[in-house]
Amino acid sequence: MNTLFESAATAFALMAGLDPTLLEIVARSLSVSAVACALACGVGLPLGAWLGVARFAGRGVLLTLLNTLLALPSVVVGLLVYILLSRSGPLGFLGWLFSFKAMVLAQAVLVMPVAAALTRRSVEDADRSHGEQLASLGARPLLRSLLLAWDERYALLTILIACFGRAIAEVGAVMIVGGNIEGFTRVMTTAIALETTKGDLPLALALGMLLLLVVLALNAAMALVGRWRAAIADAPLLVKGAAA
Repeated sequence: MNTLFESAATAFALMAGLDPTLLEIVARSLSVSAVACALACGVGLPLGAWLGVARFAGRGVLLTLLNTLLALPSVVVGLLVYILLSRSGPLGFLGWLFSFKAMVLAQAVLVMPVAAALTRRSVEDADRSHGEQLASLGARPLLRSLLLAWDERYALLTILIACFGRAIAEVGAVMIVGGNIEGFTRVMTTAIALETTKGDLPLALALGMLLLLVVLALNAAMALVGRWRAAIADAPLLVKGAAA
């Protein structure tokens, strides 16, 4: 028990003193996840929006595959990316293995199905409500998906936040392709795993608490977006009530 209290006290001291090693790991974690999330959502959001309105042969198979990828273990993603980036792999000439770029690629591959699947569901629900009206005005599927995506922009913002949370909490893939190299590819989740096995509980606890704070901030942001969306949706009703 004394060891736990001492470790916790040291962890708080590291955070209060802005320990350089701690800040370096946190900054790298945030940057890797932010870039990966931007890449994944740059592909996943448009793909999901299109799938929400498109109707074609094999769509059901594609959606089943997409939903299956949601449950794909991160270590499997890490293994696949490792094979692609290894010297004997098809992308080995890039020399990305055990680098920042490799971790970004692994997280982007992991998060992209999440962005696509959640966007598809949101846009498809909107299409059921407004799709026929847009189609009667001559909007083709691509234009309809863009219009509906814009109409659901607050839901898409929530999806973006959720994708960032999925990325920053991931450990298996980045450990495989990044190598957990101190000063280069060590992020919060991999550092927590390593420092715990080494017995360096203060640093692991400090990183764990900071990771929890990040997740808490993300959930708070999602709640704020939800309230903002509800307030905007209710605004016309409030105006009508005031006018009456």
